[in-house]
Amino acid sequence: MAEQPISPDPRYRARPTIRVDGQANEAVTNRVTSFRALEHVGGMTSLELRFVAQADTDPNERSAMPFEDERALALGSQIAIYSGDERRPREIFRGWVSALEADFPEDGPLELVVHAEDALQKARLARRTKVYENLDVRALAGDIARVLSLTPRVSGFTEPLGPYVQLNESDLAFLRRVLARYDGDVQIVGDELHVSQRADVRRDDVELVLRGQLRKARFIADLAEQVTETTTSGWDFERGERITARSTGLNLRPGSGRSGASLLADKLASRSEHIGHPVVTTQAEAQALVDSVFDQRARRFVRLQGTAEGNPRIRVGTHVHVRGVSPRFDNVYYVVFACHRFDMDRGYETEFEAECAYLGNP
Repeated sequence: MAEQPISPDPRYRARPTIRVDGQANEAVTNRVTSFRALEHVGGMTSLELRFVAQADTDPNERSAMPFEDERALALGSQIAIYSGDERRPREIFRGWVSALEADFPEDGPLELVVHAEDALQKARLARRTKVYENLDVRALAGDIARVLSLTPRVSGFTEPLGPYVQLNESDLAFLRRVLARYDGDVQIVGDELHVSQRADVRRDDVELVLRGQLRKARFIADLAEQVTETTTSGWDFERGERITARSTGLNLRPGSGRSGASLLADKLASRSEHIGHPVVTTQAEAQALVDSVFDQRARRFVRLQGTAEGNPRIRVGTHVHVRGVSPRFDNVYYVVFACHRFDMDRGYETEFEAECAYLGNP
């Protein structure tokens, strides 16, 4: 695939558009001076918007703070931000204003900083204790989605997982803990709650060429945390027998080349990790655990920190095809963190972190 233009126009215009309570709001859009939208693995996207007081504000007014009357923007307002090509903007955040910050510096104009979080905010606020005799991830995701007024979209997790205890945890923390053990992830996409196993996540495909849309990049291939196998053991109380499981990898995609495990064995020495702390009581549970731990380590072998021309398609779960770097680092990477930011100096940029289980051949 080739690097696709973000905009069909010769000049890429990407000033953000703000919607408040479902309506485009020009007063808010025209006064924003910068924004940052942060997205992580495990869900929960946050937004920071900055507004600077206008220099020609009447000095006799009681306050020069933007939106002081709270008619355009206030705590609890629903807010959405669109960016990318001005003619075809794409949503990069939707949530609710959770905090207002007023900054009065000694040597500069005052600023209003608006902080917002997406719908998963509601899933992290209340803690609960609950016993699941046979946890069903699809049912759990459906319950959480209904509370958040979202539509659940679950990929994988077709079988119940057995007994689980949610002990003084929020729904978000509990869901994240379960998904981490089974190599899954949760994200909000539009008005849907996506719960997927990592093998099923491919949010988009984006080609980035160094000195093209990829403005800068930093790579590291690190063997320090790599292993050649993972093992665990436990006890099946129903059958009265010992359980053992071993993994050398199940899902290392995307990318291709030499894995960290193979290079570790060839260049240094084989290294096994025994997972002793989590309790496993069935063979299936033990195998899922060792596969998940091995894969999560292996996929962090090659890590990329990059800054690209602002692109709303670069989200957590996007497969980024990097070209023009070197034979060893040209590869397909999975985005695990994305920061969409805009300011008056640099315009719209996307900073991201991505990972790949493979190092190419020199």
